[in-house]
Amino acid sequence: MEKPTEISSYKMFGGYNKRYKHFSPTLGCSMTFHIYFPPALPSPKKFSVLYWLSGLSCSDENFIIKSGAQRVASSEGIALVTPDTSPRGLNVEGEADSWDFGVGAGFYLNATQEKWKNWRMYDYVVKELPKVLSENFQQLDTSSASIFGHSMGGHGALTIYLKNADKYKSASAFSPICNPINCAWGQKAFTNYLGGSKSDWEEYDATCLITKCNKISTPILIDQGEDDKFLHDGQLLPQKFEEACKSVNAPLLLRMQPGYDHSYYFIATFVEDHIRHHSQALKVSKI
Repeated sequence: MEKPTEISSYKMFGGYNKRYKHFSPTLGCSMTFHIYFPPALPSPKKFSVLYWLSGLSCSDENFIIKSGAQRVASSEGIALVTPDTSPRGLNVEGEADSWDFGVGAGFYLNATQEKWKNWRMYDYVVKELPKVLSENFQQLDTSSASIFGHSMGGHGALTIYLKNADKYKSASAFSPICNPINCAWGQKAFTNYLGGSKSDWEEYDATCLITKCNKISTPILIDQGEDDKFLHDGQLLPQKFEEACKSVNAPLLLRMQPGYDHSYYFIATFVEDHIRHHSQALKVSKI
């Protein structure tokens, strides 16, 4: 597997934001990702990894530039890893026709439709990227990992966690697309990427998956702004996920935040809570 090439490095809160580029065999194209390395730990200790998945139309840069998460990640000694949101540069017809599908909108699934066969962000995040990290960054402990995200990335974090509860110690989300089989964004993406089978759709729907998962001990944390226009447009449906969690006694902390919207201003306000939530789960897992 090709070794990642460092393309930028900036010091921040005693650590470093580093951006890398590599060729992804899973996706069939070059991909970029960021790692925030906190200040170095005494050898042989390694950093736990917290993956961030971004939302529609975003890249690997949005969270790193806008969230301010590095301050608390530095103090907690956790490495932040932020992949891109889709393959890029494949020149598939129609890939950039709309902001909510195709480029920048991989939905963290493995597409089954031939035209979109390279859209395999699920395998990239769950399988390829951790392998790249473990083989090339010896200071990272990829066996001690958690995952969170925003909007489409919140959907990705929840579904990836629920399908791989043995790989991640905890999950959280900001404004996640909780029930994509019942919203316009999800129906558009799933129809094109997965075809018409609703049973295939359910494999990437957190509200469906939570009813089949009995391995969750750490509560899932979700923050949702009450003034989020996409909440009122019926795209996010956190209440559906909450109902599903209650039906199987799955631990959930859903916090409705008055006055907040869907933006990174919202994320920056509460990101410290999320990182400390994951830090606790990661520390407990090492005891």
